[in-house]
Amino acid sequence: MTALALAAAPVAGQAPVSADEQAVRAALQHYLDGHATGRSADFDKAFYPESRLLFVRDGKFSTIESKDYVARAPGKPADDEAKRKRWIEWVDVAGSAAVAKIVLDYPTVRFTDYMTLLKVDGGWRIANKAFHADRRDPPK
Repeated sequence: MTALALAAAPVAGQAPVSADEQAVRAALQHYLDGHATGRSADFDKAFYPESRLLFVRDGKFSTIESKDYVARAPGKPADDEAKRKRWIEWVDVAGSAAVAKIVLDYPTVRFTDYMTLLKVDGGWRIANKAFHADRRDPPK
């Protein structure tokens, strides 16, 4: 079973996952795949071209367009890919809007991503991403 299927599988006693939640998780999986593969095509499937990434750098509000973020994709997995973990923590869907929390746990940094997704023309994609990075010393 894929990570997406595991993440979307209902827990005993919980309501089944809706079709919209499954579609939101699929869009988020494209984002996770982009990190795993380094391919911009995976990120392109996840983000609306007009979307933005929001973060704090040196104590100041910062933003970049997703197209600039996607352009940085190296086209191949990171050298330490085997040591990287990433997952969808939770998803909340309301009509044509959704939010999600994603964790990217890497050897020297742990990113917490909060995604806003919108459903347009029947498809879900990331409209905005706000994130925080916890830097740490490399493992010895």
